[in-house]
Amino acid sequence: MPFVQVHLLEGRTEEQKRAVIDKVTQALVEAVGAPKEAVRVLITEVPKANWGIGGASAKDLGR
Repeated sequence: MPFVQVHLLEGRTEEQKRAVIDKVTQALVEAVGAPKEAVRVLITEVPKANWGIGGASAKDLGR
């Protein structure tokens, strides 16, 4: 059973997260022949203050 973890900055809509789940699932079905029903996708939303880019937080950078 393939299990994928996706870490994203907070703020995505439910529709965007559904699209990520669908497209990641499809990629695994196509790439490794996994049955769609066996694919698991976990999205973890990270607060912008906890995500560093080039020495600054994403929040401080206005991301």
